[in-house]
Amino acid sequence: MKILMVTPELDPFVKVGGLGDMVGALAKQLARQGHDVRCIIPLYGSVKPVGTWSVRPQPLGADLAGGPEFARVWETTIPGSEARVYFLEHERFFGRPEVYSDGAGSFPDNDHRFIFFGRAALNLSLQLGWIPDAIHCHDWTCGFVPVWLNTTDRDGPLGRCATVFTIHNLEHQGYSHRRALAYAKLPEWLFNATNVEACGAVNLMKAGLYHSTKITTVSPTYAREIQTPAYGFGLDHVLRFRAGDLIGILNGIDTEAWNPASDPHLPASFDLSDPVAGKAACKAALQRELGLDVDPRKPVFGVVSRLFRQKGLDLLCEVLPAIVTNMQVQFAILGTGDADLETDLRHTAWEFPGRVGLKLAFDNRIAHLIQGGADFFVMPSRTEPCGLTQLYAMRYGSLPVARATGGLVDTIEQYREGTDTGTGFLFHAADENAVYHTIGWANATYYDRPEEFATLRANAMARDFSWPLSADRYAQVYGWAVDARRAGLAAALAHPEDPARSAAPVGKP
Repeated sequence: MKILMVTPELDPFVKVGGLGDMVGALAKQLARQGHDVRCIIPLYGSVKPVGTWSVRPQPLGADLAGGPEFARVWETTIPGSEARVYFLEHERFFGRPEVYSDGAGSFPDNDHRFIFFGRAALNLSLQLGWIPDAIHCHDWTCGFVPVWLNTTDRDGPLGRCATVFTIHNLEHQGYSHRRALAYAKLPEWLFNATNVEACGAVNLMKAGLYHSTKITTVSPTYAREIQTPAYGFGLDHVLRFRAGDLIGILNGIDTEAWNPASDPHLPASFDLSDPVAGKAACKAALQRELGLDVDPRKPVFGVVSRLFRQKGLDLLCEVLPAIVTNMQVQFAILGTGDADLETDLRHTAWEFPGRVGLKLAFDNRIAHLIQGGADFFVMPSRTEPCGLTQLYAMRYGSLPVARATGGLVDTIEQYREGTDTGTGFLFHAADENAVYHTIGWANATYYDRPEEFATLRANAMARDFSWPLSADRYAQVYGWAVDARRAGLAAALAHPEDPARSAAPVGKP
């Protein structure tokens, strides 16, 4: 099958969060399984020039209402894979190092930047003479791609392409003025509540949800959650309307990049057969790295996260002083984010030297060292569509302490005292008391029930979160989408008086 990934992030070239990890790993796995996979991504100023690149001789144009825009196209492959990657170089839109925002907030021209990107991605497929069976769109930045295919491009060479739209985080939706339709050269009749309009503006996420052939998100639980007002961010009615086309598929992890038996970032290797000595060496190295007391007896609780309320880090900050005062524990924290949370963590680390180690940055080496050296991994997220760090943690023998939401529910098995079952510790309430007591429960297990702790660690390390099963599921969804698209086209041709002539079930929810 020919699969085109239209994505704003792609590991190992550029990523802001889990989206980049997911797309890079999925593309590699699909290519290994014999699919013809190609990825299109903007050439941001921060893109890492990994591998061998070549520039295509022909510039790529996109005809928008503001006039034609042109990009230079660079080509490479994902390292260790036959999946091709095309970078769109446009200095005004993508020359800046940041992907979506800087310290002042989201870029005000994000709508124009990513409308151009989506239009150019479709045009590149035409320029290459390579028409995919399925186009996989990732988050709001690609929201107009299915709309073009259902309207202006419907009768062209790309009109038969199915679209799969993946929601990575529903909270970020891509609002724009209604003039965005004119800029994209899309018909004005789309500006209504059963198409792309929400709250008097164009909503790019909603556009993708209404017009895509199939919709996926990154865990089964999150797929159910986002159909409720509590998690739907104003689009739950759309997702209930499209529920028959919405599928939750767990992300996998790159088991080559995240392998404690061969990780170059760790001072000692280990695996499921004998994790104790290697974990101990990694713990000592982690304690030294972050200025913690080098004490093999104390459990280390690791945190690798963006420091935001969505991630529940405010809940942890609230009770962290009480935890380290009342429990014999250490914390190793890595991340950046909200300025107030950073200030709180700096103060706590200053107040408890040797017990709270803090690095306010993103450092891939230290992230691996925390996974390898920690005994527990804390994720108090308010929402977590899938989560990858808990998967890394379990593979590295660090037991998750997490709130039961989204993909955390689907990937962590609750520990039950006195049994041999479980891979971590879950709590339900999004409050600081739940965080405090669950960390206390994990700590008591470490000290008072060491045999059960060792069993939990073995259970966690034995879990298989590799990509082949998830990639098979995506391939199945692509097949469903292709069949549905062709059936929808046949139905539309039978009713040519329909002004939308849409293969997507667009209508009033």
